[in-house]
Amino acid sequence: MDTLVPVLYIIAFALFIYGLMGLTGPKTAVRGNWIAAVGMTIAVVATLLQVRHNWVLIIIGLVIGAALGVPSARQVKMTAMPQMVALFNGVGGGAVALIAWSEFRTTDGFLAEPTYVIVASMFAAIVGSISFWGSLIAFGKLQEILPGRPIGLGKAQQFVNGILLLAAVACAVVAGMGGAPQIWIIALLVLAAVLGVLVVLPIGGADMPVVISLLNALTGLSAAAAGLALNNTAMIVAGMIVGASGSILTNLMATAMNRSIPAIVAGGFGGTTTLPGADDGVDRTVKSTSAADAAIQMAYASQVIVVPGYGMAVAQAQHAVKDMAKLLEAKGVEVKYAIHPVAGRMPGHMNVLLAEADVSYDALKEMDDINDEFSRTDVTLVIGANDVTNPAARTDPSSPIHGMPILNVDQSRSVIVLKRSMSSGFAGIDNPLFYADNTSMLFGDAKKSVSAVSEELKAL
Repeated sequence: MDTLVPVLYIIAFALFIYGLMGLTGPKTAVRGNWIAAVGMTIAVVATLLQVRHNWVLIIIGLVIGAALGVPSARQVKMTAMPQMVALFNGVGGGAVALIAWSEFRTTDGFLAEPTYVIVASMFAAIVGSISFWGSLIAFGKLQEILPGRPIGLGKAQQFVNGILLLAAVACAVVAGMGGAPQIWIIALLVLAAVLGVLVVLPIGGADMPVVISLLNALTGLSAAAAGLALNNTAMIVAGMIVGASGSILTNLMATAMNRSIPAIVAGGFGGTTTLPGADDGVDRTVKSTSAADAAIQMAYASQVIVVPGYGMAVAQAQHAVKDMAKLLEAKGVEVKYAIHPVAGRMPGHMNVLLAEADVSYDALKEMDDINDEFSRTDVTLVIGANDVTNPAARTDPSSPIHGMPILNVDQSRSVIVLKRSMSSGFAGIDNPLFYADNTSMLFGDAKKSVSAVSEELKAL
């Protein structure tokens, strides 16, 4: 048995890494998920062989978890996937925090435990609790249970956060001295919980993709620390993979928004609606169009670029968009899709939606690859994307998104924007693109609007 368990762990790790490699493209993503799942199953079996006790409680936990997790994952709508990811990620952090608490109790307050076990457990407790409660707040904002706007303490926010972190670390030091009363680790968990809430509450909706990624990385690191304390190789490796990949993704998302991670954690971006001034001398009149006019423009274009956003996700319009693209391609029009890294509410949100509709992966173009093509594009169709197409990011130094890399939609010969209304995006600011001379607005539900355009295309 002493030889079998390490061998099973090595097989599991290999499958983790091989499965992760499959997630680099939609064609291999499903297979990659299955391979990684098989690896996790092997790791669980190896752990059960190593534990050899409390099997009844473990099996009860597995049954309860499966009963809650499987139906939730199967029934969740694609529009709700970001909050589902936030919630499931938070559960992982909460589990790690409870493991640290359990270790404290079963070792009589870490009495006679090695220093590395104590340090790893305290780190896991603090970070796991922050991740759990922070993820719950992110879930609440994404689910619109909580306001998407920043909610904070103003200038005192960072001071209070610093005090909470220092207090949690102080409790960890006392709890780790050996034989300390249980109240100290409970106080640690409570302080870290409050810190997690106060860190995420001031962050606006526009930064949510980065927040989800950051919390995911924290959960992975806390799991790795817990694995170190428990001497569980599977937790260490899996936690480090999640922590490393989450950290890389967080950095990529922050770069895509031209914001530093500390600036995002400091909060205050997104959620405050900025409407155009009535006396600024700028014409704010928008031009409306119809499905028939939009169909004519696109039917006689050489190239059409579709820019998907959260509006497409809400309307579940991805299949209608695919059908419209097939009609255009049958008329000799080249159709491409411009994907901004933070479009939607989760990294890769638009890629997942379009892949679900069987849109060719080759047609999906990342921002850096597509931006130079807008200037030679006849028609760009923007479907519910706001902040990622806002030219104020390039032209207005006073804008809160100034410097954020955007899709250069405004450089197209013609822009058609599909929106329900003139409401702002996650950042809560107005978009000058809507009032541009080359822009026309097609108001209504995105799925119905795209379907109406398709019907008009068939009639041409």
